[in-house]
Amino acid sequence: MNIVESEPRIVGLKVTNDSIVAQLADGRTISVPLAWSWRLSEATPEQRNRFEIMGNGQGVHWPDLDEDISAWGMLYGVPARRPKRQVQPRQRRIPRMVERQKVTA
Repeated sequence: MNIVESEPRIVGLKVTNDSIVAQLADGRTISVPLAWSWRLSEATPEQRNRFEIMGNGQGVHWPDLDEDISAWGMLYGVPARRPKRQVQPRQRRIPRMVERQKVTA
């Protein structure tokens, strides 16, 4: 009887121009669109290829980009969300008072 691991583990990874492709310990290969990681999609090829497999293969970390992707997230479809920009409060515009000049004749 074979025992199937309950947690997916990444043993290999490749990042292409379009995809993030992971080889799992159980022999499966899974891929997600590169656009799922806005940090990776905006990174250079060198930055994309500089990664570390975390722990026992639970995920992948890109130190230059401060990006992490879990095996679980890739397998079950959890794309990274771009953080919302904080909107600066609008400055209230105070009209300038124009001093009227007296016209002398």
